[in-house]
Amino acid sequence: MRSWTFAAVLAAALVATASHAQTPQRPLKIGVLTDMTGILSSALGPGSVDGARMAIEDFGGNMFGRPIELVVGDHQNKPDIGSGLTRRWFDEGGVDVIVDIGNSAVALAVRELVQSKNRIALYVGASSADLTGKACSPNTAQWSHDTYLFANALPAELMRQGKKKWFLIVQDWAFGHALQRDVGKVVTDGGGQVMDSVRHPPGTLDYSSMLLRAQASGADVIAFLSAGQDLSNMIKQASEFGLAGSAQQLVAPAFLLSDAHGLGPQMAQGIVFSTVWYWNLNPEARAWSERFFARNRFMPTEAHAGTYSAVSHYLKAVSAAGTSRHDAVMARMHDMPVNDFYTRNARLRPDGRLMRTAYLAQMKTPAQSREPWDYYTILSEVPAERAFRPESEQACSLPAR
Repeated sequence: MRSWTFAAVLAAALVATASHAQTPQRPLKIGVLTDMTGILSSALGPGSVDGARMAIEDFGGNMFGRPIELVVGDHQNKPDIGSGLTRRWFDEGGVDVIVDIGNSAVALAVRELVQSKNRIALYVGASSADLTGKACSPNTAQWSHDTYLFANALPAELMRQGKKKWFLIVQDWAFGHALQRDVGKVVTDGGGQVMDSVRHPPGTLDYSSMLLRAQASGADVIAFLSAGQDLSNMIKQASEFGLAGSAQQLVAPAFLLSDAHGLGPQMAQGIVFSTVWYWNLNPEARAWSERFFARNRFMPTEAHAGTYSAVSHYLKAVSAAGTSRHDAVMARMHDMPVNDFYTRNARLRPDGRLMRTAYLAQMKTPAQSREPWDYYTILSEVPAERAFRPESEQACSLPAR
């Protein structure tokens, strides 16, 4: 009887072991939360999704025998929708990391869930400097541009050139508010004057009254503190009003490749801006961009390339850590330099800021543009220490790693 019982127990154990071995392991899940259809979709959206997909494919598609799964959500530029998707991804979908996000108000809402649920968020399109300031977190990193770069690199250079009087046209949400605050500080601290400012709701179609007000202000610089389709519409209407090529300098700190392509050199020539990356910046960037173009039929924006880079670095960190546990992975992401076509030997600061070179650039004229998508003239490099908020300002309370 005892022999029969032992044999039965052994057989049951073997069946359980075999059943467990055949059970697929939980996938490593990467969620791209972005604007798929709204005013930021051309700069983010499907291109960011494919940037993440390319990074997963280049890594091999699995981690420790676990499949790497990509999930996609459209936050529609609404914090409540973004946080609702994030909560379901964390509580029900088993998502390990969220990337892109691409809207600062959504990112600030998502940050609370990332912190409380002990997951990771890699901001690429979301650019409020508060994300590495008062809203910093040990669970997050900011991969691309931010409003500190937009507000400092270009305005500081124009102030040095004697352009002291500024008029600001501001997108009325978290991104625009942060940019207005930071640009205003740079101008006034440099002895200049913000002569006037006006805010517009996202999705505004008619900027005529704002542009006429700016034109009549006597400002040296008219700064378009907007992004996405709003910025493109504003620049187009400014050209129609004759502001392009006038004595007043037009600047668009958050001008992106999608804006350049939508407007073209004829409409946007002469616009000056800051950027962290360009598809034709160097041979490595061009080679990756040509791969991306073959898949998507458009050249990648800064956020598309940045999403690839962030996902790629995350996967390398998970592999090096031997686990997807957030604290171990974040420690590896901080320890390892970022080396790819997007940046060289860049490191994450304790506040999550990726310290990389930035650039001042200008939109080419039609005569200067020699091939499709040939839009930027790189004017100068901006070292990371000048491009981004200094650690000495202690905007983030996180301890040094």
